[in-house]
Amino acid sequence: MNRNIRTTDDVLRLLDDLFAPEADRWTADAGDWWDAFYADRSRPVPFFVAKPDESLVSYLDRGLLAPGRALDLGCGPGRNALHLASRGFDVDAVDLSPAAIAWAEDRAREVGADVRFHRGDAFALTATELGGLYDVIYDSGCFHHLPPHRRISYLALLDRALAPGGHFALSCFAAGRMGSELSDAEFYRQSGLHGGLAYTLESLRWIFSDLTEIEARLMRDEPPESPSFGEPFLWTVLFRRPEPHAEAAADMNAGELPA
Repeated sequence: MNRNIRTTDDVLRLLDDLFAPEADRWTADAGDWWDAFYADRSRPVPFFVAKPDESLVSYLDRGLLAPGRALDLGCGPGRNALHLASRGFDVDAVDLSPAAIAWAEDRAREVGADVRFHRGDAFALTATELGGLYDVIYDSGCFHHLPPHRRISYLALLDRALAPGGHFALSCFAAGRMGSELSDAEFYRQSGLHGGLAYTLESLRWIFSDLTEIEARLMRDEPPESPSFGEPFLWTVLFRRPEPHAEAAADMNAGELPA
């Protein structure tokens, strides 16, 4: 008889087990699954291209993101991390797959980019390992592969790693275009993620309601000859974390005094 649930982490790990073997895609032991995925670098996988997201390029070109410290979550072969480095950012990039990290490091050497690549679970990395707070946290394709309960871990990561006034940029499956539209509860009944979760803009706004929305749209469809990556089945959303003084002002405007 097991009575081994005492903490929130214990509950999260129990829920992870409901998705075995799919849990191999986001837990600390996920390297083997993703290594097989990345083994053939010539596969016609859209995001294997050495191009940054068109949305990221747009944010930078319009001055919505300014150079600072950046964290790329689920960096894969490093296409967005390398672009951030080329635009003056001090970049950390994290992925569960050793094969993906090796590919990203090869690309970085080819272009002479200085990026710190970390193999591991971003949820488990400490502030010391990551190096403190980030001005930009970027995620292109990681969030929609997480089961519903791991949004708790994701939001906790943003809370401890995103600097006040910093930006969080997300690209994920758009409902009606890509991904499963089952309810959260149904994923647990069926014990599977069906290739990834689709999101509506309303659901993203609710999940990240502690952040301020800057821009939300579908990613543009970029042709093969474009220097940027773009697929119209993805939302691309940019949020900003409020500054502490802005939160206090909002409380005062609502008739509440800051503690």
